[in-house]
Amino acid sequence: MPEGTPIFPREPILTVRAPAIQAQFVETYLLLALNHQSLIATKSNRIVRAAEGRPVSEFGSRRAQGSDGAVLGARASYIAGASGTACAMADELYGTPATGTMAHSWVQMFPDEYTAFKTYCQVYPRAATLLVDTYNVLHSGVPNAIRVFQELGITSGGIRIDSGDLTYLSKQARKMLDNAGLPGIKIVASNSLDEYIIRDLITQGARIDAFGVGERLITSKSEPVFGGVYKLAAIEEADGTVTPKIKISENAGKVTIPHFKKVYRLFENATGKAMADYICVHDEQPDFTRPLELFDPEATWKRKTVEDYTVRSLLVPIFKDGKLVYDIPTIQESRAHCQREVDSLWDEVKRFEYPHNYYVDLSQKLWDIKQALLNSHEMK
Repeated sequence: MPEGTPIFPREPILTVRAPAIQAQFVETYLLLALNHQSLIATKSNRIVRAAEGRPVSEFGSRRAQGSDGAVLGARASYIAGASGTACAMADELYGTPATGTMAHSWVQMFPDEYTAFKTYCQVYPRAATLLVDTYNVLHSGVPNAIRVFQELGITSGGIRIDSGDLTYLSKQARKMLDNAGLPGIKIVASNSLDEYIIRDLITQGARIDAFGVGERLITSKSEPVFGGVYKLAAIEEADGTVTPKIKISENAGKVTIPHFKKVYRLFENATGKAMADYICVHDEQPDFTRPLELFDPEATWKRKTVEDYTVRSLLVPIFKDGKLVYDIPTIQESRAHCQREVDSLWDEVKRFEYPHNYYVDLSQKLWDIKQALLNSHEMK
């Protein structure tokens, strides 16, 4: 599936068709790449959606699991909607916009906070975001920032609050800036944020214009493992015959869906929203011009007939016969694709707690094949 496409449990997101030894050589790396970046992209998109249009910058490199985790995590976060990253290497390698503010150490290296702020603004007059919590946010940080902005005629910079009660401090700082005639100065907040804290801050009326999110994004702290697996689904004989294979488990959730498969996404024409994903055998040709009956693969009595819909095949070829046949999109194109695809999902599906179940259904033919394989291995 193209990068940036929302994916759901139980569906194939990558198919490898190769001699067994070659397919197994790439298993670990493919799982590493897909699991890690899908994990960080998912967490990032949740955080971005919680911010309700306010920019979110990825600040997590210092807490990432290794250098690759930092760089590739920054890349994934940008595709998923983050506005930029503090990881300059990710900008160099992948084009994710590098951004950032000053460090506390900058302020500490000067005789006083005012001098530190003024020097910084003289160096970066068009991109000055001053860190105001080194000593005291409201008694020194914001007043010194206001003084420097006024003296240098800066009207479009920012301040960053990195500790304390972000709701209270942002409200007070906003009043002070507005009273000083600086409504264009933005307030950036950081400090162990995630989607839940950001949602609460906004609900409480915090006057925050942008967020910097670090450790809880780059490590996906609340759910630090993405459970993608790599399983044999079929064997292709020399004559082209494809024999489906299944992995059975005492844990029903680990029973695989057999066969070489295709995946379609169904969109409701009236709204443009995604309704379900439909998995079928690779050589099936479903007639999507007619009403289509969907059923729950586990609770098969739950059935629904859909009409007036459009379908799109989700799996696209990347390599064929060892040659690249895919036009690799730019990171900006993948980011735009992600935004469109996420927007096509109902808000109920994107709910943080107890989301509506998005249906991933099997064709009747594929369901029958799975049941036949299960029955053939039934313990007598």
